[in-house]
Amino acid sequence: MDEGKAAGQRPTWWSRPRGARAPRPVAKDARTVQGAPAPLHGEDPYGTPPYGGPGPWAPAPPVQRPTATPAQGTTLPPQAQAPGPAPEAVPEHAASPGVFARYDPWAPPSAAAPHPAAPHTAHPPHPEASPRHRGRPATAVAGAVLLALVAGTVGGGIGAYAQRQGDIGTIQLSQAPAQDTGRAPDSVAGIAGRALPGVVTIQVRGAGEPGELGTGTGFVLDGRGHLLTNHHVVESAGNGNGDGDGGGIRVVFHGGETTTAEIVGTDSGYDLAVLKVEGVSGLSPLPLGNSDSVRVGDPVVAIGSPYGLAGTVTTGIVSATERPVTAGGEEEGGGSDISYVEALQTDAPINPGGPLMDAGGRVIGVNSAIRSASGDLPRTDTGGSIGLGFAIPVNQARRVAEELINTGRATHPVIGVTIDMGHPAEGARVGLSAGREGTAVVPGGPADAAGIEEGDVITEVDGVRVRSGEELIVRIRARRPGDRLELTVERGGGRRSVEVVLGSAGGP
Repeated sequence: MDEGKAAGQRPTWWSRPRGARAPRPVAKDARTVQGAPAPLHGEDPYGTPPYGGPGPWAPAPPVQRPTATPAQGTTLPPQAQAPGPAPEAVPEHAASPGVFARYDPWAPPSAAAPHPAAPHTAHPPHPEASPRHRGRPATAVAGAVLLALVAGTVGGGIGAYAQRQGDIGTIQLSQAPAQDTGRAPDSVAGIAGRALPGVVTIQVRGAGEPGELGTGTGFVLDGRGHLLTNHHVVESAGNGNGDGDGGGIRVVFHGGETTTAEIVGTDSGYDLAVLKVEGVSGLSPLPLGNSDSVRVGDPVVAIGSPYGLAGTVTTGIVSATERPVTAGGEEEGGGSDISYVEALQTDAPINPGGPLMDAGGRVIGVNSAIRSASGDLPRTDTGGSIGLGFAIPVNQARRVAEELINTGRATHPVIGVTIDMGHPAEGARVGLSAGREGTAVVPGGPADAAGIEEGDVITEVDGVRVRSGEELIVRIRARRPGDRLELTVERGGGRRSVEVVLGSAGGP
């Protein structure tokens, strides 16, 4: 019976658990105690007690946790290696009884971790020793990101479709909140905010044409109710003093207040008129600038009432200065209604009578005329602006306004000659037009005193070239009575310079 128990024989069911690997056998000299009798049977490879002791049904010894097996190729420290001679080679399928004694196959998986009390605890395996777990976290993160992208794309498409089909209720669009932000004083908005209370809309009913209503613009000159506008804006009102049969003039302020106005005085030669309103409080006079300080390219702001659209603000630049402009036409009876202006030219769309202001919000000109697409200079804006507007310089407008307020009439500077407007060559020829009789040089006048004679051709004024009779009148009208001018005169093929002191003449 004992002889049949070989080392390689299959164990019985109670000696080791089914499926467990057979423990490695131990050399005979390791089991023999010195001085003890040798057992009558052969070596038990499964470590069961010898006869006379407890049998296989005895209680199992206390469970000892197995230590972790180092990875292949891991070098253990010297103290972890057992001293003494190397053990003899054993079969690969055998196992040490000590290892089997510490093995508990029924313990949970976590119990397989090394016990802290184990005498020979191996170092944990290197992360690269487990290629089966390598790359799992990165794969999981990539899968989660891909899933989120797919879900977002599908959800966005569904939401967009539902919105287009009107399946998500009322739509509310985002919008910036209202902000009460200030504007810089020299900005267009800042200038307009200060100037608009001082700009008015003028409504005029024409004489003999009931129901016809003309509109223009004006602005407040002072706190006494004086307003400045163009002569051609109010000329249809009648006899010029507001009490004739010519109809009435109404003034509408920026705040909506409406009142009547009377004409203080007008001057067709400068295309200026002064009105006055009564019983209006809180007037906002506009400050006057200096047109001599204006340069080409300066920014400007214009305010007007085109087609009755009150408070219209436009902007542009000064396109030219000292531009000779004539506007108007001949009246019946031989009287002249032509305006001669050395104007400020601007590309800002303008409306007659409105102020032209500089970057400081000061008035530098009174808007008067535009050149239409047809090529003429109308006194109204019916032709439409093409970027050529003309304003009376404020220095000239201020002088005329003061004279109209103080005397009811404006004076014109003159040299005391008659100009031949039909002269075909360049320059202004002193002489009468064909069919007229009289003298071309006023006896005792400024030109007579300077030695100018009939037939002379004036080609320059203060060094500025004069190309026609209209330009000569414009250059002279831009001055004041008493100013001195240097004229270049051609006579008989020769040229000479003469100095003329301007005289004064009453306006028409």
